[in-house]
Formats: sequence, structure tokens, C-alpha cells
Amino acid sequence: MTGTLYGIGLGPGDPELMTLKAARLIAAAPVVAYPTLAGADSFARSIAAEHIAPDAREIVMDVPMTVARQPAQDAYDIGADAIRAALLAGDDVVCLCEGDPFFYGSFMYLYARLSDDFSVEVVPGVTSMTACAGAMGMPLAARNEVLTVIPGPLDETAMRARVAASDSVVIMKVGRHLDKIRRVLEAEGLTDRAAYVERASLANEVRLPLAKAPGKAPYFSMILVTKGADPWL
Repeated sequence: MTGTLYGIGLGPGDPELMTLKAARLIAAAPVVAYPTLAGADSFARSIAAEHIAPDAREIVMDVPMTVARQPAQDAYDIGADAIRAALLAGDDVVCLCEGDPFFYGSFMYLYARLSDDFSVEVVPGVTSMTACAGAMGMPLAARNEVLTVIPGPLDETAMRARVAASDSVVIMKVGRHLDKIRRVLEAEGLTDRAAYVERASLANEVRLPLAKAPGKAPYFSMILVTKGADPWL
């Protein structure tokens, strides 16, 4: 018999925002897989650390953060091969994923490589989007409002069109795209309706009106915009 692969959503960073199911499966796993960036310590592992069994075998996937797509795909190929070997040996494998596995989550790339051949279960996680909304006390959508999630790297013209067409907007992966995003929201007259959050749920969390946000943003930062067309009060 082959093992089962579990894609575990860990939430935005605070270990207490993991689900009970995630904690239970991590604690019972004989094999734990997780991504790292350029050989650095794994953020995903740090969230789950207290639940990983001392004798668990760990599969580390070093995924480069580059604009080019292929280097990351090569890393997922290598990681999938290591996970496949463990599953074929009959071991269950827990794969740790920041946030939610299927919401900009790294696990989806492993799922695509392994789900045809093995039993896979996806355990949802609290998204950074909802963590940021909670931190700001800022409901994202009410009644019939349309919420749009936009990745920061999107082309400026396309981003402005999507912002203009939606009632509420979440802009993720802000990082080096902050200046472009500021221009888009200023052009749409939305700067005063935008909030900036970085490292949501962590001890060094920052939350500010966009107008007071710093000049530079880390990758783990987000901008929330609500136009208030359908007030929830």
C-alpha cells in the first residue's frame, strides 16, 4: 500500500491560526516536506515546528524566488520525486504550505505532479487576505459586492482596469511593486480607502493607512481597498 499525501495549509504565520486538523496530521506524520527559499530557514516549518515529531524525516525543497518560471518548476520536480519515493514506501507525507494550499499556495505544484498516482488530501488554511482584513477591522465584501484579488506583478494597465471594475480589492505580493500600486490607486482616487498590512499575524506586523505606509514593502505585504458602495453597517 502507498502512503497518503496531505497538503496542509498553515495560515499566515501565527501558529495559533493553524487548524486543529492541521496540527493533528503534522504531529502524526512520519515524513514532513516543506519549501525553503535559497537555502534559508523555512517559514513554513517555523509555523509548524512545535508539532513536528522528533523522529520525523524531513524533505526540504529549495525553491528559488525568480521571475523566470523554470527554476521553481525544476525544484518542484525534485521535491515531487522525493515525496513520491516516500509514498511508494508506504509512508504518509505531510507537505507544509503557508496560507492555504490552493490560494497562491506552493502545494498546488506538487498536487499537479502527484495527485494522479496517489491519494491526496488538502487541508485548507487561514489566508493572509482574511488575516489582513481582521487585523485592519476591514470587512472585504458585503451582500452583492464583488471582491477582486490582484497579484502585485500584474501589468499596471490591467491592474487599473480590475481595480476600477471591483467594489473591493486585495492586492497581494506587493514587495517591489508598491510604487506602481500607489500610482494605480491614486489615479482611481482610492488612496484614502486603502490599507497597508505587512507580515500579518506575526510579532512584527505592520498595519497602516496606505498614505502612511513605508516607501518599501516586503514580499509578505498586502493592500486592501474597499469602495464602500454597499455599506455593511
